[in-house]
Amino acid sequence: MPRADARGNVRRMVTLRTSFETGHSRKFLVVVDETPECDRALVYAAKRAERTGGTLTMLYVIKPEEFQHWLGVEDIMRAEATAEAEATLARSLDRARALAPRVKPETVVREGSPADEIVALIAEDADIAILVLAAGTEKEGPGPLVSSLAGKLAGSFPIPITIVPGTLSDQDIVALA
Repeated sequence: MPRADARGNVRRMVTLRTSFETGHSRKFLVVVDETPECDRALVYAAKRAERTGGTLTMLYVIKPEEFQHWLGVEDIMRAEATAEAEATLARSLDRARALAPRVKPETVVREGSPADEIVALIAEDADIAILVLAAGTEKEGPGPLVSSLAGKLAGSFPIPITIVPGTLSDQDIVALA
């Protein structure tokens, strides 16, 4: 929630992270989707969580515009989008468990703008300490999440963002994590 200081400057309240308090665990947040770079972020976050005794949180965001224009079939389209989200998360869970068997991953499905839902989840869960993204390898740039979160919001983002190069192999990432 924004708050103005004595000079009238608006400052965002930052939720203190609780990940190192008793009964809590540092969480590595990965946004799961069908992009190739998603797997790069997942590999890094899973191995980093395993090596540091943390937790892996996987977020899938359903974009509401996917079914907004179809009056009368919105519920069916929302159900299909939810089923797709759950299937994608199930594949990512299998991959995470194969990479880091000692990590207990958790999944979250949200509906909305990816950037907004990431920020909202971080605000709601004070154990989330690091957002892990991977850069795309296409000529268009690093990808929309990296561009919006690491670019435009980097100075005011509430937690560190780790950006994994999209060209790294599993072996390279495991060695770095």
